[in-house]
Amino acid sequence: MRLIVLPFLALAAACTIDEEISGPVYYAENCAACHGPAGEGDGQLAEFLSATPPDLTTLAARNGGVFPRDAVMSAIDGYARGEHFAPEMPEFGSGDLGEAIIVETEEGVGTPIPQGLIALADYLETIQK
Repeated sequence: MRLIVLPFLALAAACTIDEEISGPVYYAENCAACHGPAGEGDGQLAEFLSATPPDLTTLAARNGGVFPRDAVMSAIDGYARGEHFAPEMPEFGSGDLGEAIIVETEEGVGTPIPQGLIALADYLETIQK
């Protein structure tokens, strides 16, 4: 299932998105310590974790060249995680990821998704190799 924002919702969201929510800033503040500044799994805390953080720059390559946006957002949020996740990986969905905007699937189902989660997924998509 791929998420798409309806044009009128995108326009409305553009007017209301919190300008302080930035994918790169959110990543630097919440993810880089473990996943590394470039997302390659080599953060300063990586050696102290029970599992090596994955290289986030190869998510698309490991998924047939397609960035797995839904899976990435579910993992960050904490909604859908496999047992391979280290227990140290926070469930960011329980924190403040900003105001939610409605994102509609191809099937016409609208889902509220926090702006910070969308911004972070957008950023991770830009660092794919």
